[in-house]
Amino acid sequence: MNASRFVGAGGFLLGLFATVTWAAGDLSPNVGESIYQRGVLGSGAPLEGKRGPEAMSTLGADVACINCHQRSGLGSIEGRTTIPPITGQYLFHSRTASHEESVLPYVQAALANRDPYTDATLARAIREGINSEGRPLGVLMPRFALNDEDMAALISYLKKLDPPRVAGVTDPVLHFATIIAPDADPVKRRGMLDVLERYFADKNSFPFGPSPPMRASGKTLYSKSMYMANRHWQLHVWELAGPAATWQKQLQQHLKQEPVMAVVSGLGGSNWAPVHDFCEHEHVPCLFPNVEVPATTNHDFYSLYLSEGVLLEAELFTNALSASGTANRIKRVDQIYRANDSGAMAAQALAKALQRLGITVRNHVLAPGAQGKGLAQALRGVANADALVLWLRPVDLTALPILQIRPSTIFMSGLMGGLERAPLPASWRSRVRIAYPFDLPERRVVRVDYPLGWFSFRHIPVVDEQVQADTYLACGLLAETLSHMADTFVPDYLVERVRDTIGHRIITGYYPRLTLASGQGFASKGGY
Repeated sequence: MNASRFVGAGGFLLGLFATVTWAAGDLSPNVGESIYQRGVLGSGAPLEGKRGPEAMSTLGADVACINCHQRSGLGSIEGRTTIPPITGQYLFHSRTASHEESVLPYVQAALANRDPYTDATLARAIREGINSEGRPLGVLMPRFALNDEDMAALISYLKKLDPPRVAGVTDPVLHFATIIAPDADPVKRRGMLDVLERYFADKNSFPFGPSPPMRASGKTLYSKSMYMANRHWQLHVWELAGPAATWQKQLQQHLKQEPVMAVVSGLGGSNWAPVHDFCEHEHVPCLFPNVEVPATTNHDFYSLYLSEGVLLEAELFTNALSASGTANRIKRVDQIYRANDSGAMAAQALAKALQRLGITVRNHVLAPGAQGKGLAQALRGVANADALVLWLRPVDLTALPILQIRPSTIFMSGLMGGLERAPLPASWRSRVRIAYPFDLPERRVVRVDYPLGWFSFRHIPVVDEQVQADTYLACGLLAETLSHMADTFVPDYLVERVRDTIGHRIITGYYPRLTLASGQGFASKGGY
């Protein structure tokens, strides 16, 4: 067994009870955003924070407000540490509000019982660490020597963090979409939609009939806003068509006609990048689509994946081929894949990694769609290779001829080939090592039994166990996260709460454990 690192990552607490000073004039919002998100002042110098006269300074991105107060500005909870929201409505709201009026949306970390800030007391808080009532702030809150211009830019930005009305959210309904690429497998499509449609129907049945109307909990100052989130869930299926260059326009049209709060699950073929880019550009959370080749651009926020898919398998093969004692004898690696399939991107990633190690890579590209054809000729060309990597579907694996080739090291994509159900001919089975970007079969049985039981009880045919289990997991994470959000339906906050929720998830299906620290896009980070 080859295991890459299964990395668990917790949140990072450092940042800023970020706040403000006197009223901002006509300032560029980019300065406030730069301070808040990147720790860069208006002059271009790094933000500097200290936790006491004798403490070392922390600079730039490491002390930016976003680290603790999050992109949404709605704060976080880490163990016993509470980081309060710092958007304008929470900073300046009076605690003397009547219990009869509808007050602030509920946020778990909000500090209700304190005097409201003014611009001047917020300037004191950020510079001296003294709160609105004259008490010292906690040790995690650094002190910052911001000049008046930077402070004014920051207050302007914080006030703009209060979101307008959220698309896809009405008093009775939460609207969600799932996106299906035109090259998605039709069998997986039906299996995914079976799970999504039944999960949404179950959610709306509450559990013995229609959901009761929303009502306030009546337990806190925010009682008028702490709704039991019994909104109806509405699913919109966005089916894409045509070449990938047209998808962005199609998605924008879908969003205009059917505004949604988030995209849940979804299904892609060999190219998901246009969907990923759309979600980032439109600030629409895209939660755990079923894709073999996820986009991997840095610093994206709204797109979250369960796994890196075939790109993770390429990392596993790189680790194995560069292992001690192996690299000395592996001089040439050959790869076989079909054009326009997921294996093409994985083969490209593996080739780059191996070439950096001084290993020669030769690719044998089969014609797209020619199921089972071209393999014999490709295999004749790998006779002098030290290792062979197969990025093939089951229909091609079934067509493999009797193994008579030289390479003693043969790897195969489990995600593409069917994992333990891969239809390898007998002569290949004893020599091929299969990549598992999931937990091993015997170790995931109990976790997968739960969704399988759910499918059975609801008479959902299991046509692709992994895709359907992942879809069920995505729905469960959405439901659990929304239950914590109460009525604060803010897209950025949804993504942040998903990150908090996922690490506590017990039923994780195909994965041994899931974590999403700040800046991470892939919840499962290892394989075998």
